[in-house]
Amino acid sequence: MQEPEEKKIALELLETEQAYVNRLHLLDQIFYTELMKEAKNGKTVPEEVVKMIFSNISSIYQFHAKFFLPELQKRMEDWSCNPRIGDVIQKLAPFLKMYGEYVKNFDKAVELITVWSEKSPPFQELIADIQKRKVCANLTLQHHMLEPVQRIPRYELLLKDYIRKLPPESPDREDAEKALEMIFMVAKHSNAAIAEMERLQNLWAVYQRLGLENDIIDPSNELIKEGPIQKISIRTSSTSEKYLFLFNNMLLYCVPKVIQVGAEFQVHLRIDVDGMKVRELKDMQFPHTFLVSGKQRTLELQARSGEEMDAWIK
Repeated sequence: MQEPEEKKIALELLETEQAYVNRLHLLDQIFYTELMKEAKNGKTVPEEVVKMIFSNISSIYQFHAKFFLPELQKRMEDWSCNPRIGDVIQKLAPFLKMYGEYVKNFDKAVELITVWSEKSPPFQELIADIQKRKVCANLTLQHHMLEPVQRIPRYELLLKDYIRKLPPESPDREDAEKALEMIFMVAKHSNAAIAEMERLQNLWAVYQRLGLENDIIDPSNELIKEGPIQKISIRTSSTSEKYLFLFNNMLLYCVPKVIQVGAEFQVHLRIDVDGMKVRELKDMQFPHTFLVSGKQRTLELQARSGEEMDAWIK
C-alpha cells in the first residue's frame, strides 16, 4: 500500500529533526564544550567570549534532544493508531521563543569568531582541528551555527505542506492549523527582536555622532532622515554648511565639527516636530529652498536639488 502523503511529510519532519539534533550535539557538546575547556585553562580566549559566541545553544540542544525528538519518535511509532502531529507541535511551539536570543546574537557571534581567530592562533587552531573531524562533514563552525537560524522557517514550510496534504476530514487538521499559527507567531517574534535590536544599534551610533548629549538620548526615538543642508543667511545673503537629523519628535540642526574628537556634530538647535510647519520658498537667488518654522526658531534652508528638497519637506 502507498503511504499517505501526510505521513511522508511527518516522517520527513522526524528525519530532519534527528539530523538537526545531531547538529546541535556537535555545536553544544563538541564545539562549545571543547572551546570552553580550553578557555578555562586560559589557553585560547576569555570564557565570556565563548559564552557570547554560543549564546543559549545548550538550552536549545537539551529541548530538542530530550523533549521534542523523543515525542516525535513516539508519535511516528504509533502512527497507525494515532495519525497526528499537530498536538505535539503545539507543545513545542512556545519553547521556540528561545530562538529569539540565539538568532539575535548570530551576527555578533560570527563576528567574534573572526576577530578572535585573528587575535588568538590557538583558538583558530582548535576550531580548525574540530572542523577536520568526520562529524563536521567538511563544513565550518559558522556553517553549522546557521542551522538553528534556519530551523523555525523549516518547521513552518513542512507544516504548511503537511496541512495541504491532509484529507479534509482529518482529525489532525484543527491542531495542525493551530500549531502552524503558533510557529508563525514565534518566527515573527524573533524577526521583530532582530529588527528592534538593529534599530537601537543604529540609534546609538547616531547619538554617538552627536556627542551623547543627555537631553536627546531616548531609546524610543526613531531617526527618519539625516543629511547635509545649506543655511541661508538673509543678512549677508550667503550660505553655510549645516547638518540635519530629523527624528519622529524633533529636528536637530547641527554644525559639523572641524576637529572630530568623540562627536562628529554639535547640536546648535532643537526644534520640536509638534507644531512645526514646513513650506517651499520660491527664491530666485537660492533655488531649492524651504522654510522650517517651529516653536523655537525659523530656519531658511537650501537643499542640493529639487528632489532633495522634496524629500526633506515630505
